[in-house]
Amino acid sequence: MSDFDLTIRDGLIVDGSGAEPFRADIGIRDGLIAAIGDDLPPAAQDIDASGLIVTPGFVDLHTHYDGQVTWEERLTPSCYHGVTTAVIGNCGVGFAPCLPERRELLIRLMEGVEDIPYPVLAEGLPWSWTSFTDYLDVIAARRYDMDVAAYVPHAALRVHVMGERGAAREAATAEDLAEMARLLGEALDAGALGIATSRTFFHRSSDGQAIPTYGAADAEMLALARVLRDKGKGVFQIVEDVHLPDRSIAALADIAREAERPLTFSMGCSNSGPYAWPRLLEQLSAANAGGAVVKAQLMPRAIGMLLGFELTLNPFYTTATYKQLSALPLAERLARLRDPAIRAAILAEPVDPDPALVLGRMVRQFDTMFVLGERPDYEQPPERSIAGMAASRGISPEALAYDLMTEGESGGKLYLAMANFADGKLDAVGAMLDHPDVVLGLGDGGAHVGTICDASYSTFALTHWVRDRAQGRKPLADIVRRMTSATASIAGFDDRGLLKPGLRADINLIDLDALALREPELRYDLPGGGRRLIQRADGYRATIVKGEVVSRDGEPTGARPGRLIRA
Repeated sequence: MSDFDLTIRDGLIVDGSGAEPFRADIGIRDGLIAAIGDDLPPAAQDIDASGLIVTPGFVDLHTHYDGQVTWEERLTPSCYHGVTTAVIGNCGVGFAPCLPERRELLIRLMEGVEDIPYPVLAEGLPWSWTSFTDYLDVIAARRYDMDVAAYVPHAALRVHVMGERGAAREAATAEDLAEMARLLGEALDAGALGIATSRTFFHRSSDGQAIPTYGAADAEMLALARVLRDKGKGVFQIVEDVHLPDRSIAALADIAREAERPLTFSMGCSNSGPYAWPRLLEQLSAANAGGAVVKAQLMPRAIGMLLGFELTLNPFYTTATYKQLSALPLAERLARLRDPAIRAAILAEPVDPDPALVLGRMVRQFDTMFVLGERPDYEQPPERSIAGMAASRGISPEALAYDLMTEGESGGKLYLAMANFADGKLDAVGAMLDHPDVVLGLGDGGAHVGTICDASYSTFALTHWVRDRAQGRKPLADIVRRMTSATASIAGFDDRGLLKPGLRADINLIDLDALALREPELRYDLPGGGRRLIQRADGYRATIVKGEVVSRDGEPTGARPGRLIRA
């Protein structure tokens, strides 16, 4: 009888610690790594990993599968990119706790903040819960292709306790704070990973209202932080406009110190100066040197959107004529859009001047808008932008974008690098990637289904930053560490994130030379026939969760060993 259930042979082990890779075998038994060494004995199943890198499964701290986990077993698209643990409930949006009369509000909030359409959620969510504990029980009864952990979403908690006052962002009373604290404590006891919130201007419901937690007082944040301290567990996740001139990381450090627990926040940079990120990195170092545990999550490429007539947004979506055509079936809409008279009318019309429509203005940033292509290139030079190509052809960028998006059966798609693309390149991202308190994340898997497909960030980090970039490439071991042990440590997952005997056998086998992103595609497979952007990859030879192979060469095996993690 074999000593192991599975042996991975002769792979280059990148163990997640940041140490230099080494060649060895890995023996797996009962879902755990049983041994790492040379010439391990045969197993019931052997995998030849010669020529491959072997990494821990990636731990993604920032996803939005809050609805998807109730109707689907595969967490697409993260499952295509080596993720074996996903954390939901980010940004303070989610569906529990929730009274029946508040369901509409939470659906509209998720629709606006995370671009998951109302019909998808209205049809897909079973609503077989009221409390957050009940919601966790629903997840615990299901099986997945990766493990799932969940934050308590602050917006849902606030509305549950305060009702319309919470939705209207009124100040919480002492009684409100006490009840929020009690419910958060119950959720932590039931296995919640912590509390997630947002105080950013950009997070709005689909009716244009700011997220209920926008402007929430520091006293409210500190009251929630004290629950984590009193329970001795949990993570505080926040999206905050720290980039603004009058903001700093100091307030986040105060929350982390009050909680005596890790705090993680979203970090990036604008496309043009003056730049806040150097100041923020200094403040991040100071916060951690001062005893707080504060970690920044960074998207390793531009924070981008996909634009097209089949997608949620395009450069003309707020013009009067396009609004009249937007409800038509795609084929009919494209046929109308190709009419020269309609083309001329739309190109002549202004965008909606409503200042609340921030994206309505951003979608015409043609100097950082590109055609991705079949093998997507996320760092293209200015002359290949829509503005650059239009100038070389002697036409307006609006005209070029319009024509590109009316090509083909479903219309062309454009990529807008709307942030993290300082001075038209990713050098600033590279500088942030070197900071010891920065981890990789913000892929938003499960969200922005008609605008963004950033759940592929792990594949991009390995291809672009480790293998392909002409200058400023990063060590393989460090990039892997920032997606495995570094993220697992923030969450308190001490059973994964490293390839080490006794830990979980969550493992990727990757052909780094062949690793490549495919062009994003649309699928109409959400509840109610809803669409979502999917981006697949080549080069993942196998992904293993708790010792079971869940995918081979990007195709699912049918194994579903993933479970709810009760933190």
